[in-house]
Amino acid sequence: MIKNSGHADLPLHTGTVPRWLADRMMVLGTLIVESLVENFGVDEVLVRLSDPLWFQSLGAVMGMDWHSSGITTSVMYALKRGLNARAKELGIYVCGGRGKYSRLTPDELTNIAMKEGLNGIELVNNSKLCAKVDNNAIQDGFQLYQHNFIVTKTGNWAVVQQGMNASSQTARRYHWCSASLPSFIENPHTGVVGENRGKILNLTDEKADSTRKSILEISRESPQKVIDEIISISKEPSQMILMQGGSVTPIKQNQVVQGELFAEEDLPATPNYQNKIIYDSPNRSIIMPSHHEVRAEDVDLKRLGAVLATAYENQNDTFEKLLLTKGLGPRTLQSLTLVSEVIYGTPSRFKDPARFSFAHGGKDGHPFPVPLKIYDESIRVLRDSIEKSKLGYKDKSDCIKRLHQTAQNIEKYCDPQVDFDKAIKYEKSHSKEWDGKTV
Repeated sequence: MIKNSGHADLPLHTGTVPRWLADRMMVLGTLIVESLVENFGVDEVLVRLSDPLWFQSLGAVMGMDWHSSGITTSVMYALKRGLNARAKELGIYVCGGRGKYSRLTPDELTNIAMKEGLNGIELVNNSKLCAKVDNNAIQDGFQLYQHNFIVTKTGNWAVVQQGMNASSQTARRYHWCSASLPSFIENPHTGVVGENRGKILNLTDEKADSTRKSILEISRESPQKVIDEIISISKEPSQMILMQGGSVTPIKQNQVVQGELFAEEDLPATPNYQNKIIYDSPNRSIIMPSHHEVRAEDVDLKRLGAVLATAYENQNDTFEKLLLTKGLGPRTLQSLTLVSEVIYGTPSRFKDPARFSFAHGGKDGHPFPVPLKIYDESIRVLRDSIEKSKLGYKDKSDCIKRLHQTAQNIEKYCDPQVDFDKAIKYEKSHSKEWDGKTV
């Protein structure tokens, strides 16, 4: 049972992640996954990683640029470094990567299968099929260059892979999970959502069954016969199959598609889609805007207000006692509240991934430089809570969970107000104090 659970469209960014951030991302990402395993079981990690919105929020809370294509590479590299070193303990392996590392996936899966007694041939086949579907069967203009296959010791798996469209300077990240659909080649996607860049050949649509059979028949013909047929039709404009969700509809260049295919006159009136975050439910797909800075419209301000209220409107010793950590300040509580939401939040909480950049900023300085002192304090408290929880002392882990619940209660029963520009100004004014750093 295989499911393509959505995708994310991201502007291409160049550059590398500096060591001072990469190492922290590895530690924090591993601790978040460990907490998920401890609280919900290892298969929940696959469910989270196959959610494009959750994945984007995870990257933002880890200090990566909140909207860029680099989140995919950096987050998966961080998780591969951290999780594979503890794979026997946590029961989860990360294979593949970018470029040449993606081509190592079959060998890595075969080795893991031998260690854990899994069906290596099936895992390798699943990996290749996910890549072939998104690269070949869905011809949407994106060429795959990254493929990560995440597998548990039980044999369940998720795939996170990314393609590039050089002409549009965008990347598209695809997510898969080993659940919920019976077929790779017929309607494996819950939707194909994004800014339309021309006609799409979708050979996975159920109405393309006859086309798939015709292609199979052509593959059995002699090469010369196929060449003669191509020459005979080359003078006529070829018509490609444009299908989605069981419908066949012509779409004009540069139309925006959200959730379903629109006729031009039916398109929503909202202007400038390219600079808006577009969310699609139920399949969790997302289009990130091209602008670098975090804007108020990118964030659910009520939820951000609840996070800030949790941290800053309780400046007595309440939270110090709650977390049993002497000297823990409100700024670290802000980060931990967002980390808590990444661990304990429900799917509806991740529709504004930019909000999670208010945990540890971004390496490009948006919404503010990465506060290394706060980042290290978040890691220390989270690691300590997990270690104590393993020994039966759950006070700290319960307290971190309570941070998320407190923010939710403030959001539900109060009307938290936040001056967005003032909040960013506050962060930047304390950046030096908190060892703020950018690339």
